[in-house]
Amino acid sequence: MKEKNNFEKIIGASESTTIEWKQSLAETKDIIKTIAAFANTEGGKVLVGVSDNGQIKGVLVGKSSIEIFTNQIHQNLDPVIHPEIVTKMVIGKQIIIVTVKMAMDKGVLAFGRPFKRVGKSTVKMSKAEYERLILEKHKDQLQFDKQRCKKADLKDIDQRKVKAYLKLREENRNISSRIKIPLNQFLINVNALEGKHPTNAGILFFGKDPLSFIEQAQLRFVRIKGVKIHGNILDRLDCEGTLWEMLDAGEDFIRKNIKLLGFRTDKSFRREDRFEYPIKALREAIINGLIHRNYFNLADVRVFILDDRVEIISPGPFPEGITPKKPEHKPVNMILSRLMYDIGYIEKYGSGIYLENELCVKNGNKKPVYEITPNQTKVIFKSQVEDITVVELGETVLSQLNERQKNAVGYVREKGKITRRQYEKLCKTSERTANREINELVNKGVFEKVGSGVKFYYKLAS
Repeated sequence: MKEKNNFEKIIGASESTTIEWKQSLAETKDIIKTIAAFANTEGGKVLVGVSDNGQIKGVLVGKSSIEIFTNQIHQNLDPVIHPEIVTKMVIGKQIIIVTVKMAMDKGVLAFGRPFKRVGKSTVKMSKAEYERLILEKHKDQLQFDKQRCKKADLKDIDQRKVKAYLKLREENRNISSRIKIPLNQFLINVNALEGKHPTNAGILFFGKDPLSFIEQAQLRFVRIKGVKIHGNILDRLDCEGTLWEMLDAGEDFIRKNIKLLGFRTDKSFRREDRFEYPIKALREAIINGLIHRNYFNLADVRVFILDDRVEIISPGPFPEGITPKKPEHKPVNMILSRLMYDIGYIEKYGSGIYLENELCVKNGNKKPVYEITPNQTKVIFKSQVEDITVVELGETVLSQLNERQKNAVGYVREKGKITRRQYEKLCKTSERTANREINELVNKGVFEKVGSGVKFYYKLAS
């Protein structure tokens, strides 16, 4: 009696993500599709002998009925799975219960096609969704950055970039830049070399010319007039080099193509200056686009700067189970992620989106908006210009500055101050040129000198 009541409880429930009713074995083809869908989703039960409205009709089960039914399942599923198939008497009528477990390796096909469970319906997966499922299934074997770059060899690794990495790692992670092992063994240890071939991560991080081997690793920037993507292009940059070299070049492009704003605060009459967008937040989103993207997708990472927003588009969606509201450390390209962390370009694993939100709010911007499809992830940063009353340190003054001076203004906005020697290093120029250009910035009212003697520096003018 207890067993009967248990099954009545199951059958009395509505069809759902994990329960499906079928009236008879005449619907075997649909049953097999549902079995595949359950395996690809959360698992579930198919109850055969139950009508669409939940009434128990029962089925006639002959000597070979279950055997034939089982063979049809095995013949039309790929890979073959083995659901539990039992018959039960419920209210004097026989039903078949097919119990399907969630497949450890998802990607089960029924009649050569992938299905999934959505609510109480069995639906066909999209091509992009199935491809993502397969990539997830074989991620250890197919992780892009782990794979060997077969067309490259050790001579395609730039030793100067390895030394630059070691120096940055020492500065940011306090790991000595001296290595006591041969270069090739060090590269093997950091997963940048496998046998005689660099890995894709090795090429992207230490390669002399990474884009000649991995063309889709391109990072592109475009400044567009207006608010539509197809507007007139005012400036553009197609970055070259390693991932971190492209990122640094892109940051310079951003500083040049967004507004530096001056405004009065409520607490004083002093003017404060800040960029239209928090540079560090944009940089963080671009880093995520470079290291968490799907490199099997041959599109590149693109950054569009428009009058009212910045859009950062990278190939591939978020990893399964991860959302912008609940970000976790689940890197798509684990080696690239670790290498970026080593040199201080990632501050803390899993904190990128939180940091972007925090920086935007602190800068006066709204939190970024995410638009995610199976093919790409788009991050949208809204300009704050429409939200505040602004006096721009821009069109008139900035148009009179050269690129070195604009970079110095951006540096001071972020760091708070700059010395003449820092100007020389940042702008890669001589002492004489640095003095002349800094004096021009002072004369134009952009910088003001603080201190005297040998201990002085420059900050943005009040």
